[in-house]
Amino acid sequence: MGSPLSDLGLTASVLAAPMAGGAGTPALVTAAARAGGLGFLAAGYKTPEALAGQIAAVRAEGVPFGVNVFAPNPVPVDAEAYRRYARAIQAEAEPYGLDLTAGEPVEDDDHWKDKIDLLLADPVPVVSFTFGVPEPAVIAALRAAGSLIAQTVTSAEEARLAEEAGAGLLIVQCSAAGAHSGTLTPERLPPEIPLTELVARVRQVTDVPLVAAGGLATPDDVAGTLRAGAVAAMVGTVLLRTDESGATAAHRAALTDPARDRTVVTRAFTGRPARGLRNRFTDRYSDGAPSGYPAVHHLTSPLRKAAAAANDQEVLHLWAGTGHRHATAEPAAQVLTRLASKL
Repeated sequence: MGSPLSDLGLTASVLAAPMAGGAGTPALVTAAARAGGLGFLAAGYKTPEALAGQIAAVRAEGVPFGVNVFAPNPVPVDAEAYRRYARAIQAEAEPYGLDLTAGEPVEDDDHWKDKIDLLLADPVPVVSFTFGVPEPAVIAALRAAGSLIAQTVTSAEEARLAEEAGAGLLIVQCSAAGAHSGTLTPERLPPEIPLTELVARVRQVTDVPLVAAGGLATPDDVAGTLRAGAVAAMVGTVLLRTDESGATAAHRAALTDPARDRTVVTRAFTGRPARGLRNRFTDRYSDGAPSGYPAVHHLTSPLRKAAAAANDQEVLHLWAGTGHRHATAEPAAQVLTRLASKL
């Protein structure tokens, strides 16, 4: 374990990824820390008040932790493409009594300023950013407050930008990762580069410590990323079925369904590239989904919530990385300890 993570008292090199939308929980973050690593609360899609409550819950456990924030990098949707897509997916909404065609695109910043103000007023050990690189002044203020700043990057070019902005840790995410890609250019699908190769490429352009993320599911996977130059590995999908996960019953079941043996990268659910298990929704709508985040996310959100409540796997976003078959139903600490067993 290399600095700066070792400065936080970490004794294990496997971290728990932030998982927005409910899968990530304070209990999962705490379990990661108890296993010697670090977990991240997901600020995405939460109100500042809800985030503050989760920070308080983890802080009460007396463990190191991080908070991940979606940094603004909007992808405005074309209004006509949005309306056309709303009409196309309305057929899926009919059984739930939803009308997706009546509203206008919602473009927001996920309470960006309020969340930064919260993290400045109530500093946490680590703050990580995904989707965009904040202004250097924001990073400088958080660092002055005592937080280590981590930035998700998906290429060597993005790594240079993050280093210039003041990030002290880079989370190198490859396309095998489940859920949203952290790419700074979401209008393009991320290239399929093996994680160890991507880590090596980033290592060539920066001395900032690297955390490897994306598709990691076995002890050999984790060990390979450290040999490639990372100081730690970050996992998410393999934790979705753990006792502490907040994943829905439908999502948990889909991860072990023999019929769901393939993941795809799609914009169909949110207008931004994200990897999940193939289902009817991805088959029907991936090709026609417009680029546009967060507008498409807000459009499909009521439908996805209804599908989750009904255990409808064919309409639900089943976020998963390429190693999803290794997700197991057991305490998270056991998963994380096993993944670190060859380090």
